[in-house]
Amino acid sequence: MALTGSTLLDSEEALPPGTEAVRQAPPPAVDKVLPKAHREPAHDTVVVIPARNEEAEVLSSLESLAAQTHRPDLILVVVNNSTDGTERITREFAGRPGVPQTRVLCLPDNPHKKAGALNHALAGLAEQCGDLTGAARYVLVMDADTSLHPRFVQRARMVMESDPTLGGVSATCYGRSGLWQNPWQRYLAGMQIIEYGRYAHTRSRTDLHTMAGAGSFYSTAALQHLIDARGEVFWQHSGNLVEDYETTLSLKEAGWRVTANQYCVAYTDLMPVLGDLVRQRERWVRGTLDIMRQRGWTRHTRLSIVQYVLGLLGFAYSLGWVAVWAAQSIAQGQPAGDPLWLLLLLAWSVFSAVRVIPLGWKAMLVCALLLPELVFQFIRTYWMGASLWRSYTSGAATWA
Repeated sequence: MALTGSTLLDSEEALPPGTEAVRQAPPPAVDKVLPKAHREPAHDTVVVIPARNEEAEVLSSLESLAAQTHRPDLILVVVNNSTDGTERITREFAGRPGVPQTRVLCLPDNPHKKAGALNHALAGLAEQCGDLTGAARYVLVMDADTSLHPRFVQRARMVMESDPTLGGVSATCYGRSGLWQNPWQRYLAGMQIIEYGRYAHTRSRTDLHTMAGAGSFYSTAALQHLIDARGEVFWQHSGNLVEDYETTLSLKEAGWRVTANQYCVAYTDLMPVLGDLVRQRERWVRGTLDIMRQRGWTRHTRLSIVQYVLGLLGFAYSLGWVAVWAAQSIAQGQPAGDPLWLLLLLAWSVFSAVRVIPLGWKAMLVCALLLPELVFQFIRTYWMGASLWRSYTSGAATWA
């Protein structure tokens, strides 16, 4: 089923509250943004970390913030529906001498999941100073299984200060290595490392698809703009599986620019278990498709729609190519050796290797072999196809 404009507009899902107000709001003029920027907020940079059952990773995230060359003034950890030792570990960190001021907020029964945890922290922050712009100049939202490069905050601030119409700077994400226990998990983790690395070096900077949930650095003026329009930054809806994508669209529709920067680096955990990987990606893709269907074909969604359709077509072409080659090989009793086919295969092998040069020779070798990526492409196409089917045939999605 093609994702065309008319199909997208047929969604019966309710749009986020205030969406039309956000869409119709004029772009924030520089002379209107600058007065807010010149206000002296209570904090320069505040970090918000929603953490659900992250006792194994949250300490690394917090320590990466303590190691920043430009340290945040305040860290808010929202322990969200956790049943493990996340709260204990974060409170122990907060009690350390010499670390940034850290507050631990607990939401043991939060029906709005990640979006609700983020809004809870931002609402409390704004309440102390009247609004977000009075509370902080910037807000960094990051996942509890992510660690930041020591100069992340320093570099993100420099990017934001270069353009007052910027609403946010997204992290460039790389996968952590060493998470495997057997060859199959090593393969899955390795393909994700390549996937993250390739995306990091090819993603568009001028029309960013989505701010990364792993690390997004926002202007509080932009976030306050969303609060004024719809009462919240992140859309609190049970079907909102990708709060980062929906918020990115809302910022664009309100006239704010968002960008990514290759020097604002975040390192995030991978999924070495196939079941966990598929569930994670189905949530991402299903959530993105649901939001695109709600919004329809617009100048902010059309690139994402086209990329999704091309991804499915690309796999169909690859599958067809392999099927024809296999059929010819069986008919001839030996591997097909048409010079044109071999030339195309060689060209694609070289192209795949060149695209991952920054990741080193091992990644280049894996990509040049083609077969490892072809297997992973089968897995990727499964979650893309399954997400498309469920977006159109099942009811409203919910967080697991």
